[in-house]
Amino acid sequence: MTNKSVAIIGGGIGGLCLAQGLHRRGVRVTVYERDRTPADRLQGYRVHIDPNGARALRDCLPEHLWQAFLDTTGRGGQDFGFLTEQLGTLALLETPPAADPADDHHSVSRITLRQVLLSGLEDVVEFGKTYERYERTGDGRVRLHFADGSMAEADLVVAADGGNSRVRKQYLPHARRVDTGIATVAGKFPLDDATRGLISRRLTDGPNNVIPPKGIGLFCAPHDAGGVRAADGIGATEQGGALMDNSGGYLLWAVGAAEGRFPCGLESMSGAQLKAAVAAMVKDWHPDLRTMIDLTDDATVSLLPIRTSIPIEAWQASNITLLGDAIHSMTPMRGIGANTALRDARLLFLALTSGRAQVAAIAGYEREMRAYGFAAVRDSLRAAEQFVGDNRLARMGFKTFLRTVQRFPSLKAKVFA
Repeated sequence: MTNKSVAIIGGGIGGLCLAQGLHRRGVRVTVYERDRTPADRLQGYRVHIDPNGARALRDCLPEHLWQAFLDTTGRGGQDFGFLTEQLGTLALLETPPAADPADDHHSVSRITLRQVLLSGLEDVVEFGKTYERYERTGDGRVRLHFADGSMAEADLVVAADGGNSRVRKQYLPHARRVDTGIATVAGKFPLDDATRGLISRRLTDGPNNVIPPKGIGLFCAPHDAGGVRAADGIGATEQGGALMDNSGGYLLWAVGAAEGRFPCGLESMSGAQLKAAVAAMVKDWHPDLRTMIDLTDDATVSLLPIRTSIPIEAWQASNITLLGDAIHSMTPMRGIGANTALRDARLLFLALTSGRAQVAAIAGYEREMRAYGFAAVRDSLRAAEQFVGDNRLARMGFKTFLRTVQRFPSLKAKVFA
């Protein structure tokens, strides 16, 4: 591949991870990103990196950036709790630390992860390049057209431009992404010496899924960066305000429900109004959960509509391919979207540097990616529907199941393996 050029459309997590790997192996790669600067699209919430994502980062990043990632991950625990809305424990899934960090789970700020992934790619990423369309040239290459009137050519194009991918809409126009009818409101409860004592320790010890009787769900997870920074500004805060604070600790919470359960006009609400709407929905829940929401800074509260891809049949491999949300956008309910994009990046990186012919390498990548990617889409949609499920009997049955496996450790280990 070193004599071929690769164009990656989109500078998100998956696209940048792939670019890091290819650049490290001497492949001529360019990332075309519509944002004008690295700070234009900062997202202020944490992201969970599972072993699939960790292995991708280890294999694609140069060693010093892999270490920078490890140095700036959160210090919160990873034991996962299933709780009632009154903070009764239904089940607790213990996740002991792995011997190898690449086989472990990590909490990382999206801002910090982006800083890691952009590091060393100053001559690779072109900002301010809004992709519009492609055409094939007579010699089999791909010509890219951008909104500023410029063009570029490449031997291989990778669509990493997210759920609204323009590349996908032209290349696979039958591939659709739909609204699930579920909305989520998220916010950040600050974690410091004063606030930790205000809420149950279980809420700050690790991620939790709160399961009320029906129709609504709450997820929360701690992220405590401990103020650690790596070299070259990695881990630093780039913008003011609580939402973009990249060094303080916080508890991320997200309340999801079918859109009909939220007040009308959700899309036009301010952070304060969104928080008030959530507070009204959980007014009968445990006081610690209400405190977590009430003391959240309004500026950190956001609306997150939930969309998902519709799995499609295999297509003929070519010198255009896709990764991440551009092909298998999924709900966030299982926390696997970013990890699946990173898994794509690693698999595609290994395929393109394997020595196989380009189209054969792409075909192998796409065959494996479709299998696990669309399985993740289906699993995350099922999780989202369960998260906001309106069937009280089904909720009761699930809670009984969780209590049962909690009583029998060997059964719990088998069920959640």
